[in-house]
Amino acid sequence: MPYIIIDLEWNQAMSARSSVFNHLPIHLRGEIIQIGAVKLNDDLTPGEEFQCDVSPVWFRKMHYKVKKLTGFDNERLAHGLPFKKALEQFLDWCGPDCTFMTWGYDDSGIMEQNCIIHDLDIDWMGQWVNLQLIYNMLTEDPDRNQKSLETAMEHFGIEQTRVAHDALGDAYNTALVCSRLDLRRGLDNYDSLVRQLSRHVPEAGGSGPAPIEHNVSPAYATREELWQAVEQSQAVCPDCRRPLERTRWVSQGDRRYMSLAECAEHGAFLCRVRLRSDPDGTWTANRLLYRADEEMVASFRERQSHPRRRRRRGAKQS
Repeated sequence: MPYIIIDLEWNQAMSARSSVFNHLPIHLRGEIIQIGAVKLNDDLTPGEEFQCDVSPVWFRKMHYKVKKLTGFDNERLAHGLPFKKALEQFLDWCGPDCTFMTWGYDDSGIMEQNCIIHDLDIDWMGQWVNLQLIYNMLTEDPDRNQKSLETAMEHFGIEQTRVAHDALGDAYNTALVCSRLDLRRGLDNYDSLVRQLSRHVPEAGGSGPAPIEHNVSPAYATREELWQAVEQSQAVCPDCRRPLERTRWVSQGDRRYMSLAECAEHGAFLCRVRLRSDPDGTWTANRLLYRADEEMVASFRERQSHPRRRRRRGAKQS
């Protein structure tokens, strides 16, 4: 079974209030502008490479933050392939029965959204492996927070020889990290690792287990625009990919919120989001999804019935 390391770059709407969203069936987090991938050889070292630019349909104007990170401009976007053609070329290059690997959960979610928005089949996606979880397990890192690719490269002393924030460059660097890991052991234990880490939800501010999904939102100019996007976003069941029915958000303090979501077939899930003010003045959100057991559901119900109260501005401190 071929192992494919995949990385995506995507553009985003200029504003959470963009009129584009009025014409889309889902709140599109990002539109893919580049696909990069590396096949692992039999010895799990970097092998064949794939790269193509994709011309966007909805987010045609480059967001300033994406342009700064990727170096893409509107002229380069105009010369990309249509998404359907780019995906066809990519899947032809992959061949059948692949296992896809990414650094984090973001790429699989963005790929799925882009397929849906273009009315394309998503059955080909199958299992996507989050290499961050394998890295944490194999390096026995007590801090279970998601590690950046740069952190993993530094850990193994891998020199940065490819351009960062380039889809092929990041895929190649991820493949180099894989070549330093006992990847086969990580893959053999991956399913049990995911089940173990998703068993309990950590308290706000805790360093508890990793979620079953972890996404980072696009950047927004203001907190209000970001929160509007959070409210409009729709989580899907990780088992059947149907939309989850979500309750209102409940504050946990420190810009953290939680919500309970349910799938009629696969049960309850706990959604958590933390708003973050970035150094450049923009706002982003970390979105996490946990499989909820009875204890977690009960804990949420308790918080829902007794929400945190904000201290009135100017209230006397005790």
